[in-house]
Amino acid sequence: MGASALSDVTRRALVLGSALALSGCERVASELPGGWVGTSPERGHLLRDRSGPQQVPGRVHQVETVILGAGVAGLAAARALRLRGREDFVMLELEDQAGGNSRATTLAGLPCPIGAHYLPLPGEDAVDVQDLLEELGLRRRVAGRWEYDERHLCHSPQERLFWRGQWHEGLLPVQGVGTRTLSQYRRFSEAVERARTAARFPMPSALQVPAALHREWDALTFRQWLANEALDDELLLAYLDYACRDDYGAGLGSVSAWAGIHYFASRHGFAVPGDAAHEREGLLTWPEGNAWLTRQLAAPLGERLKTGYLVLRVAQGRSVVEVDALNFATQGLERWHARHAIMALPVHVATRLLEATPQPLQRLATRLQQAPWLVANLHLRAPLNDRPGAPPSWDNVIHGSQGLGYVDAGHQNLSPMPGPTVLTCYRALTGADGDARRARQDVLQRPWQHWRDLILDELAVPHPDVRSKATQMLVTRHGHAMAIPTPGTLALLRPSRVERGQHPFSHGRLHFAHSDWAGYSVFEEAFALGHSAGSWLPRS
Repeated sequence: MGASALSDVTRRALVLGSALALSGCERVASELPGGWVGTSPERGHLLRDRSGPQQVPGRVHQVETVILGAGVAGLAAARALRLRGREDFVMLELEDQAGGNSRATTLAGLPCPIGAHYLPLPGEDAVDVQDLLEELGLRRRVAGRWEYDERHLCHSPQERLFWRGQWHEGLLPVQGVGTRTLSQYRRFSEAVERARTAARFPMPSALQVPAALHREWDALTFRQWLANEALDDELLLAYLDYACRDDYGAGLGSVSAWAGIHYFASRHGFAVPGDAAHEREGLLTWPEGNAWLTRQLAAPLGERLKTGYLVLRVAQGRSVVEVDALNFATQGLERWHARHAIMALPVHVATRLLEATPQPLQRLATRLQQAPWLVANLHLRAPLNDRPGAPPSWDNVIHGSQGLGYVDAGHQNLSPMPGPTVLTCYRALTGADGDARRARQDVLQRPWQHWRDLILDELAVPHPDVRSKATQMLVTRHGHAMAIPTPGTLALLRPSRVERGQHPFSHGRLHFAHSDWAGYSVFEEAFALGHSAGSWLPRS
């Protein structure tokens, strides 16, 4: 063990000792109750591990359209069909709750997300998402300008970073850093602006034909592109690595330069911290995260939404698509005959279901990597003590940690008397080596207590009293949380052209709609793909 590793262990021991001393020997980590919640890997693995003869369907249904998967893309497709007056559809979902990566649970009576936590205010290219927000009453036009309902906007202060023993406003420190670091912040901002000038970065991008520069950057890792730009400041690289892990599930050495630039150029660029014009990006957020949105989308579906169904087989014929699914409630096999199937499923699942897999889908499934992810919700009986510096924020990041920080549900609470709250902690598990498969095995094999203790260790650095105030933790594991936009993904995915009136990811009566087809997982991409499939679905 080297000297640096030894110092880390010693520092951890001191932190743990301080926490126990402050708690007065109250609850220690090993006693904190909790467990897994939210996903059922065992159900999904039934498809992977099945063998032997299949059941004969006990029931056969006729329907115009079957939607496989009730994540954001599937729910968007259902909404698009309803807007067209095409109500004859059914949606089959593996889990007991719709929403995919945008679902929620409750902890000690408080709502909390088990996936995505926020939606940035959509830009001019996200027309379908803008329409949804208007439909839900989240925005309205006043005197020719759009205004968002402030009750759903993230309150200020929005984010802070724990670095060198104190909290700093924003995620890039400006106090206590040298002129070279500040210069590199500015140079990166200028590089992003040059990229935005040279080529458009629409959001969503999945339905757009990429520019030549996009393909050029798609061949490099983000780390290589930064090195070419002579951007090597430690604090800047740490922040950019965090940003990539946050949106893409892997670090800047794994994702493509196109993806790294797109993170900033597709929204509001990169604002230099400390500048007078520096503004935070507007966010919509709820205590239960984006589950608030998916619940609104699922509410009108009624009995057409069927949860607890494992799709086992999809066969495309000349005039019909045949779908077999296991109903977990009855343990019976059911069959649907449909004119069309919208496959709002991860590509690695879709390939297992199809009797004849289209070549583009097979090629994508072979190449596309999936990042495992962990979300932990920690209930606190009282607010945590704070360290010096920036005040408590909605998003709180610890510099140098493996986790992505925590979001405080209590930050959105307008009560003048702080009380019990829930911290939602996020962790992208693909390591610096980019080995997502090994990380996935790790999260599936280790007990939940392993992750509980790691998370408490991290939180104890800025909050030594966390163990004395924690009452319960629920942990959600996502084995295939999101696609990683590694170099070459853009070239693999983007259509060379988009024909008007056609969904670009269709094969006969099969129409593919999932964020995997964007190469990375954000609400805008999934929603656009689902809306496209539902809007362009032919009647024949």
